[in-house]
Amino acid sequence: MSKVVLITGGSSGIGKCIGEFLITKGYKVYGTSRNPQKVTGSVFPLLRMDVREKESIDEAVKNLINIEARIDVLVNNAGVGITGPLEEIPDAEMLNNFETNVFGPMRVIKAVLPHMREQGRGLIINVTSIAGYMGLPYRGIYSASKGALELLTEALRMEIGAFGVQAVNVAPGDFATNIAAGRYHAPVIKGSPYEKVYGDILRTMNEHVDSGGDPENMAKAVYRIMQQKSPAVHYKVGAFMQKFSIVLKRVLPDKTYEKLLMNHYKL
Repeated sequence: MSKVVLITGGSSGIGKCIGEFLITKGYKVYGTSRNPQKVTGSVFPLLRMDVREKESIDEAVKNLINIEARIDVLVNNAGVGITGPLEEIPDAEMLNNFETNVFGPMRVIKAVLPHMREQGRGLIINVTSIAGYMGLPYRGIYSASKGALELLTEALRMEIGAFGVQAVNVAPGDFATNIAAGRYHAPVIKGSPYEKVYGDILRTMNEHVDSGGDPENMAKAVYRIMQQKSPAVHYKVGAFMQKFSIVLKRVLPDKTYEKLLMNHYKL
């Protein structure tokens, strides 16, 4: 019997790529989108879901259970980017980012977990970010939200392991997707003390995404995780230096690592 996989944010980018790859491996894939009626060309069904709205999550999970009677794997992929000086990002945008990147995945987990517990098995894969391992200048809110999801997953694993349900993090680096177009960018304010440096960094960040790796590498990584009987807690997928930056943070003195980041961002 083919395993059933639910991928949040499956209409584009990494989520879409993961779904398309898993179909070639024989999985039954369902994605989610806030507006599935506007999506054309999807090779797997899309359920309407906004991870900020509990009702839409409950309805989507209920519909999927009615169709398939099970959910074997949840890939919590839906998320949004955000950039800007912490002093200038509107509170509403900070809250929206945490609603989507932290509370959203937890809401989906809460909706799916009872079904996995009843099955006696299941796998939850939370897509975080290498940015969640460090506080990055002008990406502080994004770093914080993804870092929060990393820690929540660590706690979740210990709470649900007795039910036969496993949870893991997979942290991508920069991949060539449309994430930059979907980010909230705090405006570069003329006359702001951050005007020049933030404007320069914003251009650099977008260039990194545009020149990022092939998102199929993420799809293959997710597939490999799904094959493991006892998956690890954390996985990182990206360029060598992106992954190595996590190692450096662990071994270098704080101020030395901070200096490396500041030099990288030309601060």
